[in-house]
Amino acid sequence: MEIDFKEVASYIVILVIVLIAAQHLNVVVSGSMEPAFYRGDIVLVEKADFLGIHEFDPKDVKVGDVVVYDAAWYNQPVIHRVINIVDINGTTMYVIKGDNNGSPDPYYVKADQITEKVVTFGDNLVIIPKVGYLSLWLRGL
Repeated sequence: MEIDFKEVASYIVILVIVLIAAQHLNVVVSGSMEPAFYRGDIVLVEKADFLGIHEFDPKDVKVGDVVVYDAAWYNQPVIHRVINIVDINGTTMYVIKGDNNGSPDPYYVKADQITEKVVTFGDNLVIIPKVGYLSLWLRGL
């Protein structure tokens, strides 16, 4: 049996592309951002630090951006929208809220807590509808 190195190399390239793409997709687990996106949708994100590559700077986040951050009040990353930016004792703090929630998230967020930002195309968030339901089912969510 002869090994075709071009074929093996092409499989490796495809695998690397799939693994990188998978790291830039997040499954939405709640309805807190409806109607922007729904539970079971997948959002495309850029990362503050992906293997040493800084795809965006959390300090450049603006009001209206949808971000993923490490919340002090929840044990999983949260995907919500920045609704205000304030300066508290010289530190920039972000007020973040789910579009479908009645009030902002309970704590201010520092830039170093923001790990990802949902990608937009024009004014539209990049979303793949409903494809994440399989992942939610497999994880028992």
